[in-house]
Amino acid sequence: MKKLLLLFAAFVLFSSHDMFLKMGTFFLQPDTPATIKLFNGTFDKSENVIARSRMKDVSLVGNGTRTNPDTTQWTDLDNITILNFRTGEAGTWVAGVSTNPNNIELTAEEFNEYLEHDGVLDMLEWRKQNNALGEKAVEKYSKHVKAIFQVGEKRTDDWQTALGYPIEFVPLSNPYDLKPGDSLQVKLLRNGQPLPNKLLYAGSNGAGQGHGHEEDHAHSHEGEHEHADGHGHDHDDSHAHEHETEAEEEHHHNAAQLRTDANGIVTLKAVIEGQYYLRTIDMIRSQEPGLTHESNWATLTFEVGHGHSHDDGDHSHDDGLKHGIPAWAYWIGGLAILAVLLLWWRKNN
Repeated sequence: MKKLLLLFAAFVLFSSHDMFLKMGTFFLQPDTPATIKLFNGTFDKSENVIARSRMKDVSLVGNGTRTNPDTTQWTDLDNITILNFRTGEAGTWVAGVSTNPNNIELTAEEFNEYLEHDGVLDMLEWRKQNNALGEKAVEKYSKHVKAIFQVGEKRTDDWQTALGYPIEFVPLSNPYDLKPGDSLQVKLLRNGQPLPNKLLYAGSNGAGQGHGHEEDHAHSHEGEHEHADGHGHDHDDSHAHEHETEAEEEHHHNAAQLRTDANGIVTLKAVIEGQYYLRTIDMIRSQEPGLTHESNWATLTFEVGHGHSHDDGDHSHDDGLKHGIPAWAYWIGGLAILAVLLLWWRKNN
């Protein structure tokens, strides 16, 4: 029976994720209802909602003021977690979500696959160089995501706000001063200090995106189931992989591989109009008892272009879902597999 349960757990685990804050458009009108969507999957598709208990911090920063939306302002639509709020005065705003840490235990094979798939290539190389590919892992991880959006025409300096997350991207200039063909420098901070020589990935929802290196590949997450208490999963968080959809493969190929310089700065060239993202996973070996690794995930999203403020939030019903499988279908499929495995186990025992 134990083997049967492990087989089903593998099915549940074979989904994993990045986390992004997205909007139908990042150009909004002042003092109007708006939504921000928390994607739990790839930049193009959300696989699962995020439990409110997982949210350690939710922040909106505008005109020099930081506010913390209440949990009642969140709703769920299919696989997307949605923050409902009202825009304030005109300016360049910042939104952020930081999650509580969670632990997950993986076999050596699962851990190696996860590192390769999600692009944590420096840690994978370390394991190769130190003959550690056969070692299992117990990882503590948390995720910290930001979005920068423009309200009205007025530009303000809030874009440079550091939210104090364990890891976060902070632009060195206002993304809403960019035009297609311009470049944006972004600093990556870990515990408030620049993080040099860090591998990260950049992409957009357009036909292409710019970067400062010749490499042009990435490994991304596809869906997430969260460890709620160390013994089971609900619909939020894990690191494992099965088969990628066509949309996910396209997402990987449209990402550019970059590294921060000695000052923790990376340069992103905005080739075309569209929504852009940066993503990274900072993983270190842990000295904490019972753990082998600790990782902090970070993403930053923004938009380049003229904007269409009247479109705000109207895409939340289909944005990222048209290529996906509804959550109910996913879990019905899982139960069907469990039933088949149970019959097989009874027949052989």
